[in-house]
Parts: sequence; structure tokens; C-alpha cells
Amino acid sequence: MAADDTDGRGPAWTDPSCPVARTVDLVGDRWSLLIIRDAMDGARSFTDFQQRTGIARNILTDRLRRLITHGLLAQVDAPSGKRRRYALTEAGKDLFPVIVTLRQWGERHAFDAGEPHSVLVDGDGARVPDLLPVAANGSPLTSDTTSVRRHT
Repeated sequence: MAADDTDGRGPAWTDPSCPVARTVDLVGDRWSLLIIRDAMDGARSFTDFQQRTGIARNILTDRLRRLITHGLLAQVDAPSGKRRRYALTEAGKDLFPVIVTLRQWGERHAFDAGEPHSVLVDGDGARVPDLLPVAANGSPLTSDTTSVRRHT
């Protein structure tokens, strides 16, 4: 999977050795993340995505094309056979914890105390607990307790 080929010489990765940078290159703009969010919440058609996000048609067309090209969405036949629909691929579904973590960060930092917002619930209607990274031994991980080992 490669970022857009901007000059014909190969992938245009922001930082070729960093998984975070590569991920941001693929899905880091707000529209792509909102499309993925809405696909996880049941959006399947171009109209679904446009109505939920308010995105301009030309931008939506571009983002859907990019998400398909990068293997995060696939086009599938609609049951009626009249139009194609969009479905998350396994790679797109793998973004679920990322979307949940972004949502939970937003709940803590993007709203004033008591300000209403949507809530993510499980199949039984219970609020989804905070996602927190843990070490192999189960202890919590933070930016203070981890480091990046550079590939050499």
C-alpha cells in the first residue's frame, strides 16, 4: 500500500520509516476519518456519506476513491443491483480502535463539562469503556513508559 504517487517516482510518504506517518498519509485528513466513522456506523451509499458529513460531492468522490485505492473501503453490489455500495474492508475495520480512541479523547478534551455529545455503546447499551494500551504483563502504557525503536 502506498501513498499517492506525486511525481511519478514512487510513494510520497511523509516519513517512510514511521508507521504513524504512513497511517496519517493514508487516512489522516478529517474527511477520510469521518467517512470511515460513518461506514462503521452503517453508511453505505454516496448519499449516506454526503448527508452525514455535509462534504462537497467532489471531495467525497475523491476521498472514497482514495479509501478504495488504499484498501480501506470496497465497492460492492447493492441488493437492488442498481447501484454500488461501500463496505469496510478488513483493513478499514481494523481502524475501529483508532476511531474509538479519537472519540474518547474528544469526549475528554473537545467538550466543555456537561456539554452534550453522542456516546458509543456496546450491543447491550452500556457505554464503551476507555481504551487504554497495556504492556504484555497488563500494566498500563503511556508515552512516558514507551519508546520508539528506530529501524536501522
